[in-house]
Amino acid sequence: MAVSLPPTLGLSSAPDEIQHPHIKFSEWKFKLFRVRSFEKAPAEAQKEKDPCEGKPFLEQSPVVLDKPSDQKPVLTQPALKPHPKFSKKPLDDGKTRDIAIHQANLRHLCRICGNSFKTDEYNRRYPVHGPVDAKTQVLLRKKEKRATSWPDHIARVFRIDVKTDVDSIHPTEFCHNCWSIMHRKFSGAPREVYFPRNATMEWHPHTPSCDICQVAHRGLKRKKHPPNVQLSKKFKTMLDPAKRTRQRKRRIQARITSSRSSSSSSSSSEVMKKIASCSKIHLSTELLAVDFPTHFVKSISCQICEHILADPVETTCKHVFCRICILRCLKVMGSYCPFCRYPCFPTDLESPGKSFLSVLNSLMVKCPAKECSEEVSLEKYNQHISSHKESRETLVHINKGGRPRQHLLSLTRRAQKHRLRELKMQVKAFADKEEGGDVKSVCLTLFLLALRARNEHRQADELEAIMQGRGSGLRPAVCLAIRINTFLSCSQYHKMYRTVKAITGRQIFQPLHALRNAEKVLLPGYHPFEWQPPLQNVSSNTDVGIIDGLSGLSASVDDYPVDTIAKRFRYDAALVSALMDMEEDILEGMRTQDLDDYLNGPFTVVVKESCDGMGDVSEKHGSGPAVPEKAVRFSFTVMRITIAHGSQNVKVFEEAKPNSELCCKPLCLMLADESDHETLTAILSPLIAEREAMKSSELLLEMGGILRTFKFLFRGTGYDEKLVREVEGLEASGSVYICTLCDATRLEASQNLVFHSITRSHTENLERYEVWRSNPYHESVEELRDRVKGVSAKPFIETVPSIDALHCDIGNAAEFYKIFQLEIGEVYKNPNASKEERKRWQATLDKHLRKKMNLKPIMRMNGNFARKLMTKETVEAVCELIPSVERHEALRELMDLYLKMKPVWRSTCPAKECPDSLCQYSFNSQRFAELLSTKFKYRYEGKITNYFHKTLAHVPEIIERDGSIGAWASEGNESGNKLFRRFRKMNARQSKCYEMEDVLKHHWLYTSKYLQKFMNAHNALKNCGFNANSNATLEDPLALEDALESQDSMEF
Repeated sequence: MAVSLPPTLGLSSAPDEIQHPHIKFSEWKFKLFRVRSFEKAPAEAQKEKDPCEGKPFLEQSPVVLDKPSDQKPVLTQPALKPHPKFSKKPLDDGKTRDIAIHQANLRHLCRICGNSFKTDEYNRRYPVHGPVDAKTQVLLRKKEKRATSWPDHIARVFRIDVKTDVDSIHPTEFCHNCWSIMHRKFSGAPREVYFPRNATMEWHPHTPSCDICQVAHRGLKRKKHPPNVQLSKKFKTMLDPAKRTRQRKRRIQARITSSRSSSSSSSSSEVMKKIASCSKIHLSTELLAVDFPTHFVKSISCQICEHILADPVETTCKHVFCRICILRCLKVMGSYCPFCRYPCFPTDLESPGKSFLSVLNSLMVKCPAKECSEEVSLEKYNQHISSHKESRETLVHINKGGRPRQHLLSLTRRAQKHRLRELKMQVKAFADKEEGGDVKSVCLTLFLLALRARNEHRQADELEAIMQGRGSGLRPAVCLAIRINTFLSCSQYHKMYRTVKAITGRQIFQPLHALRNAEKVLLPGYHPFEWQPPLQNVSSNTDVGIIDGLSGLSASVDDYPVDTIAKRFRYDAALVSALMDMEEDILEGMRTQDLDDYLNGPFTVVVKESCDGMGDVSEKHGSGPAVPEKAVRFSFTVMRITIAHGSQNVKVFEEAKPNSELCCKPLCLMLADESDHETLTAILSPLIAEREAMKSSELLLEMGGILRTFKFLFRGTGYDEKLVREVEGLEASGSVYICTLCDATRLEASQNLVFHSITRSHTENLERYEVWRSNPYHESVEELRDRVKGVSAKPFIETVPSIDALHCDIGNAAEFYKIFQLEIGEVYKNPNASKEERKRWQATLDKHLRKKMNLKPIMRMNGNFARKLMTKETVEAVCELIPSVERHEALRELMDLYLKMKPVWRSTCPAKECPDSLCQYSFNSQRFAELLSTKFKYRYEGKITNYFHKTLAHVPEIIERDGSIGAWASEGNESGNKLFRRFRKMNARQSKCYEMEDVLKHHWLYTSKYLQKFMNAHNALKNCGFNANSNATLEDPLALEDALESQDSMEF
C-alpha cells in the first residue's frame, strides 16, 4: 500500500518518475480552488482566512482511490500527521519571510536619521558603504581631505561607526538631508538644513513587536501575540519603567513636532521658554539701567529665554545663548540651533569674543531689592547682591562671578584668588581640622579623585607619582629627541619605556602619546599663516601635513603610467614650520644686531634647494624586489635671513654648517629613478608650481607674538651634473656639449682650457627647447642640434648655473685615479695598450694603495675615497711604481697645483678662509692647464673631462657672483642617504606607502633645531651629569637617587 506524504516533507521536489500521481492532482486542485474563490468573492477572500491554511492538505481527505493506467486500483491511506520535529521547516520559512519583509522595509529608511525616503520628492539616496559622489569628491579635493568613502565622513560628522553594520539590522542607504548636513559641514556655505531627531537612530534586530514593520503595515491590524509566560516578574518590572520613559519621550517629541508644524512663531518660542525655565535664575532685560535700542537689547539677550545673557556661549552658526538654555534645548528638541536650525552639538559651543564679554559685563543693572535703588555693573552684581542677606529672592548666581567662560588658568593670579576665595577658605578650614593644616595634600587629593572619577587614569597616575615624590621624568621633547637621534621605532621605544618604569619604579621617559603631541608642533601643518597676495593654484588651508606626491597628477588613460610612491610636504607649509623651528635663533639674531624685537620686516629668506638620487635602496636581506628599487629626495636648506633696516639689509641668521645633514630638511621622497624624466616631471611639477607662486607673494606669520612679513629667494644649486642635465633638458654627460654653464663643445674646451664664461640660463634653455620642438628654420638634425646647443627636452626646474663642490671632487679624483693607472703603464710611450694590460695596471695600483695608504678598492668613486686619494702621500706612493723621474716631477706638480686650487671651491667663504689661494687661482689654473696640454697630452689631446673644464674655466666667475661654491653644494643632501636607509629600517612596515610617510616625518624631526638643542643639552648632561653628583654620600639619599635617575635615562 503506497502512503502519500505531505509536500511539506520535501517530496514535492522529487523527480516526476517517482512522484505519486495524487500529489500532482492535489496541487492543481488547490490552485484551482484558490483561483475560483478569488473570482467569486475577492473581498471575502481578504476578510476570511482558509481554515485549512497552515495544515497539510492531504490531512483533510479521506481514503482516495488511485487508478493508474496499468495497475489495479490501490487504496491510499490518509496522510499521517507529521511529528513536531519535522514541522520546524514551515516555522523557519515564516521567520525567513518576516526577516525579508523587515529588510525590505529597511530599504526605505535612512541609516542615520531613520526618515523615509518617500518624504523626498526626488527620491535621492546615497549608499552608506559606497564611495562619495562626484560633487562631494570635488569639494573634498578642494579641502584636501583624504577620506573618499562615506563611512569615514559619517563617523566624523555624526559619530556613527557604520563599518560594522549588518544588512538585516541596519539600512544600507541614507537620505539627502543627512547628505546636506555633511556637505554643509565640509563646505562652510550657509544652508538651512536641520537634523530631525535628538540623536542618531539606533537600530535593533527584528522582533515580533518590531516598530519598523508595524509602521510599514500602515494601520493594518497585526496578529496579537500571546503574552510570554516565561518572563519572570522581576524582568517585567525592569521593562515597565523603560517603557514608560520611552512613551514620555515620544509624547514630548510629538509635542515639539506639533509646535514645529505650527505656523505661529510665538508658540515655538513659548515652548523653548518652558524648556529653559530659567526665569528664577536669569535677570530680565527690564532691569537694565539704560534704555538701550531694541536691536542692542536683542544682541545682549538670550534668544531662547530673552533674559540677559548668563554664561553666554556661541554656536557654530554665530548665535549666542545662555549655556543652561541651549543645553536644555539641545537635549529636548534635537541637535540643531533653535534659531536657524543649523546642526549644533554641545561640543561645538564656544565662548564669545573677549570684547563682547567686556561690553556685557560693563552693563549697568538695577538692584531688584525693594529697599535698594543702586545701579551696579553686571560684573559686580553678585558681590552687591550678597550684601542683602535678608533678601533671599535676589541672591541669584549669574555669569559665574561676572567673567563667563574664562578658564581659571587664563586669569591673573589676583583674579584667581578672588574667584576661589570662598572655596579656599573652606579647604583651609577642613585642612586645619583634619590634616593638620596641609592644604596642598587636600587639594591634590581632590584633583586626584576628580581624575579617577572621569576615568582619566593616565593623568591620575602622573599626579600620584608627583605626590609620592617620584617626579614626572624627562620632558616629552627630550624623549622625542632621544628617540629620533637613536633611531628607535615606536615599539622599541615603548619597550624601553616599560622596562625603565618597571626597573626604577619611576616614569622617567614619557609614553608614546606624549611624544606624538610633541611631534605635531614640529611638523608642517601646525602653525597658521597667510600669503599676500594669495598663492595661485595653491589651497589657502594651512593644516596640511604629509600629502601624496602624485596628488596633482590627473589620472587619464592617455597619460604616462606613473608606478611609484611619493610623499611630500606642501612647500609653503614646510617653510613656515622651518621658520618657526628657528624662531629663537631669529629673535636672538635681532637682539645681537641691536634691533628691536617688534620689527615686523620684511625679512628676506634665502633657500638652497637640493635634489639627488639615492641609488638602490632596496632591502638587503633577500626579500627585496627583483629589480633595484631606486629613490629620489628633494630637500631645502635655509641659508640666511636678513631684515630691511633703514637703507641696508641686516643679517639676523646664517647657517653655520650649510652642508650638514642636520640642516637639510626633506621636502619630497619618492621611489623612482632619477633618469625617468616623465616620472620626475609628474612628481616635482606641483612642487615647482608652489615655489613659483611663492616668489611673487609675501608670507604673513606670527612670530614672537608679532605678525611679521617674509619674502623668499630660491637658489637651485644642490644638483649634480646628471640631474642638472635632466631637469634643464640637456643631453647626457657624454654629449658633444660638455658644459652645463657654457656652450663650449668638448673640442673647443680642450683647445681653450681656461678662458670661458657662463652663458647658459633657464630662460635661454626654454627658448632653445621651443626652437628644437618647432624647427622654425626647417634645418637638418645636425644643424638644429648645433643651434640649440644640446637642448633636447623641456626644462622644468630652474637651476642656478654653478658647480657642485662634492661632485667636482669626486669627478676630479676619478680622473686622477685614471692618470695614475696610465702613468704606471707608461702610456706616454705606448699609447696602444691592450685591455688586459690596462686591467693589470689597475690591479697593481689598487694593491699598492691598499698596502701603502690603506685604501680598499671600490667599484665606484665616492667622497671619502676621493678625499683620501687626493693627497701628496698618495702621489709619493704611486711614484714608487713609475720608473721615470721626470714623470714623478710632473705628477707631484699636478697634484700640488690641484691641492692649492681645491680650497677655493670647497670653503664656505673663500675670501675669509683662503684669500691667498683665491688670489693665485688664475695663475694656478693656467699652469694646471699647461701641464695637461704638454706632459699629459696623450690623455687630453682633443678632449677633456666635464669637471676639469668647470674647475679651470668657471670657478673664479662663480666665486665673484655668489661669494662661495662650497656653501651651496649638495653635500647635506648626499649625507642624508644613509639617514634614509636607517629610518626605513626603523619604520619597516608591510605597506610602503605608510613606510614612506614615517621616513619623511622622522627625517624632518631629525633636522629640527629645537630637538637638536635638547639633544645637545642631554649629551652634555650625559657627559658630566653623573660626575656632578658623585660627591653625594649615603647621608644624602635624595641626591644619590636623582643621580641614579638621570643615569638610568642616559643608559637607555
